Amino acid sequence: MPSLEFFAPCPRGLEAVFADELREIALQTPLTVGAIAPGGVYFTGASAAAMAVNLHSRIASRVLLKIARQSYHNENDIFAFTFEQPWEDWFTAQQTLRVDLTALKTANLRNSGFAALRVKDAICDRLRNTTGARPNIDTLTPDVRVFAFLDATHCTLYLDTTGEALFKRGWRLAKGAAPLRENLAAGILRLSGWTPAVPLYDPMCGSGTFVIEAAQIALGLAPGGERHFAFEKLKSYDLSAWPAFKAAALEARDAARRMPRELNIFGSDISGDMLVKAQANLERAGLRNLWLKQVDARVMAAPTETPGILIANPPYGERVDVRGSASRARSQERGTYTQHAQRGEFFHREQTDEAHEDFFRALGDALKQRFTGWQAFVLTSDRSLPGQMRLCAAKRTPLFNGPIECRLFRFDLVKGSLRESRSNKE
Repeated sequence: MPSLEFFAPCPRGLEAVFADELREIALQTPLTVGAIAPGGVYFTGASAAAMAVNLHSRIASRVLLKIARQSYHNENDIFAFTFEQPWEDWFTAQQTLRVDLTALKTANLRNSGFAALRVKDAICDRLRNTTGARPNIDTLTPDVRVFAFLDATHCTLYLDTTGEALFKRGWRLAKGAAPLRENLAAGILRLSGWTPAVPLYDPMCGSGTFVIEAAQIALGLAPGGERHFAFEKLKSYDLSAWPAFKAAALEARDAARRMPRELNIFGSDISGDMLVKAQANLERAGLRNLWLKQVDARVMAAPTETPGILIANPPYGERVDVRGSASRARSQERGTYTQHAQRGEFFHREQTDEAHEDFFRALGDALKQRFTGWQAFVLTSDRSLPGQMRLCAAKRTPLFNGPIECRLFRFDLVKGSLRESRSNKE
């Protein structure tokens, strides 16, 4: 079979662990991991390689099939280059189309929007010339999606093999105000070094992202097993391996449901409403036997005698109310005051900030006093969080939660330790 070239984007900061995941997938389906780039990893293989990555990768955002790459000087060069490609071999004019373009250091172009328009026009003109019809554009649910990447000198064209982004596993019905994306959660689990034999606890589980990802890892369930992919709609794409891939994923799912087992995975949240949403998501994901309880994180205790890994995505300021509770209700800013969405009362911003600090100080005390021997991993956009918690950060890993720059702090919990490790300060 011919070797194809692919690029798989992933959340920034997870490129190295994503490359490790691709190497694991390669043990079952032949593929060759290539260069690591900011925001993704290149790989090569037959058409089955992209199927396997779409189906089994927990960290990838999507999988893009490289069509062609060429140098350019202006938008006319981009149009001509795009027009030359045999798009009719991949899809028909009866299928809807969307074009996305990313441009880096392209000072010689008018603007990226105009360049994207030229790519779209070239594809439509090519199909009209070869088939007599132009495809309709659908920016929401297209049948086919083309990606163009421009740097200062070259244009690269890709076909999307994924469809909806891979973090959309198909199980999420209920979510909080700002849910953590599933592929970022999976990457954090891998960064933590967690394995199913180790206890895992999320004390601010929200809609259940960490616990569901961990449970599916423990049960060997394919993250893409409940959804469809764009490659299923492409012409000239060898689908011969797909029925076997899909059948194996469904069999693993059915086996897990026939033989449920207790998992060393625990979740809690102060919000009963969020736990109802988490339970609904668990059931949609085929997971019914996970430990979920309503607990204030300030008074939480370790769920097992054996030390494990605590992992949390705590409030980014808007999920902590004036009493210090880690509720999920949004606060609405009105002038110099904050109105708590549930209580309908007004408080000075200074009072809210003080409650925020009190909450994280109490959270740090709970970790020090009742989680000795555990490792805690906390994702936050607040770089001062270790100081607020009065904990020593053993490691800081830069990550992006969508556009938000964050740090994943690792705390090696020793009772009573208050000192910050100088060697790890930024």
